[in-house]
Amino acid sequence: MTLSTQFLTMLAMIGMGSLFGASLDTHNRFLKRAKRKSWIVFINDILFWVFQGLSIFYVLFSVNMGELRFYIFLALLCGFAAYQSMFKKMYLKLLERAISITISVYLFFVKAVRLLVVRPLQVLAATALSLLLLTGRGLYALLKWLLTVLLWLLKNIVWKPVKMILLLFWKLLPKTVKKSVEKLYNKLAGFLNIVKNYSTKPIKWIKKFKK
Repeated sequence: MTLSTQFLTMLAMIGMGSLFGASLDTHNRFLKRAKRKSWIVFINDILFWVFQGLSIFYVLFSVNMGELRFYIFLALLCGFAAYQSMFKKMYLKLLERAISITISVYLFFVKAVRLLVVRPLQVLAATALSLLLLTGRGLYALLKWLLTVLLWLLKNIVWKPVKMILLLFWKLLPKTVKKSVEKLYNKLAGFLNIVKNYSTKPIKWIKKFKK
């Protein structure tokens, strides 16, 4: 391994150590260990360490084809220590600022979508529903009026002449036919009364049983 390769390797590992410190603080900031269940924290930690290990190995492989030396671990430690002593406070402030800006932008877009999309759609839907209700009421009133007119026409124009013709026809019938018709009507009325009485008995019995 040439000196230039070793020098680039040390610089890369110092940078990766600093990046590891920033990544660790970011991971802890978003994970919020105190509010998470232990198994969720465990899985996230495992994934974090695997990702960091693969990232460091990828950078090392890109710089010196993956050759490990003792000074590589020292460079990682120096980069992590440099981040902790010089850049941690500044990075955490920038991180919190970025989070607050992101939340503000998100809330702004949510409010904008509600004002420009959701509320107009709600007003449009309410207007359409009101129009449908008004149309339905109007059609109901119109049908009711038409039915009233139709019943009046049937009663006064159709039924009255038919009733008069039937009465005239009844008067012209012989007495024997009238008596036969009256007997048949009385028998039918009596039969209907019997059916009515038998049908009401179970109902009366059920009511007595409930009392």
